[in-house]
Amino acid sequence: MSNISRAFDHGKAFIPFITCGDPSLDVTAETVRAMERAGADLIELGIPFSDPTAEGATIMNANLRALAAGTTTDKVFDMVRELRKTVKVPMVFMTYANVLFSYGSERFIAKSAEIGMDGFIIPDVPFEEREEFLPLCRKYGLDLISMIAPTSDARAETIAREAQGFLYCVSSLGVTGARSTISTDIAASIARVKKVSGIPCAIGFGISNAEQAAEMARYADGVIIGSAIVSLCEKYGEDAPKYIEKFVRSVKTAISKV
Repeated sequence: MSNISRAFDHGKAFIPFITCGDPSLDVTAETVRAMERAGADLIELGIPFSDPTAEGATIMNANLRALAAGTTTDKVFDMVRELRKTVKVPMVFMTYANVLFSYGSERFIAKSAEIGMDGFIIPDVPFEEREEFLPLCRKYGLDLISMIAPTSDARAETIAREAQGFLYCVSSLGVTGARSTISTDIAASIARVKKVSGIPCAIGFGISNAEQAAEMARYADGVIIGSAIVSLCEKYGEDAPKYIEKFVRSVKTAISKV
C-alpha cells in the first residue's frame, strides 16, 4: 500500500492544496506545517506554471504571483527536501505536463522521489495518454493520480480499475474555483466507481467551506479544497498560515463527523 492510500486509513481524508511560492516559499513551508498540525491527511503542492489550464482565476493568479516572486521548480524541490526533515504527511505535486517536459520527465520524477514526494496529479494528461509518465512513476515508486469528471461516464470504470493512490473525482464541469453549490450527481459517479474498485475516492473542484466538505464526504472517502485556501494566501499574505490552519482544522472537524 502506498503512503497516499494510507491517508484514507483514519476516516474521511482532507486534502488541502496550496500554490508553492505564493506569496513566498517561506510562507508555503510554514503553511504546510500548519496544515499538518491542523489534521490534513494529504497535501497537494502546486508547482507554479504560466498557463495552468485547469485552474480558475484564483489559482491562476496565485501561479502568476509565485512566478513573479521568483519561484522555480528547483526552489520548490529544495523547500520540500527541508520540509521532509519534520513533515510526515503524504504530499503530491499538482502540476502540468510542460513542467515535467521542460525539466526532463525522468529527472523531475526521480528528484521528486528523492526528496520524499509521494505522487503526482497532472490535470492536462488524459488517462489515455498517461503512459508518457506512468512507467517512470512506477520505476521511482510514485503514484500517478487519475482524475474522473462528470463527463467520464463511459471511461470511469476503466480509469478506476487502473487508478493508483486515490481517484480524484471532479465535482463540477469547468475549471477550479469555489462554488456556492455542487450541482452534478457526484454520488452516482462515485457509486459507479465503487462497484469496480476499492480505491479511495476524493472529491475536488468547487468545495469552498466546511459545510460543503461535510456534504461531499457523505459520498466520498475524502475531500479536496484548493481555491478557498489560495484565497486566504492572497488575502493575508505573510500572515496566511495561521488563518489556513484554522480553516483546515474546521474542515477536518466537519468531515470527521460524517
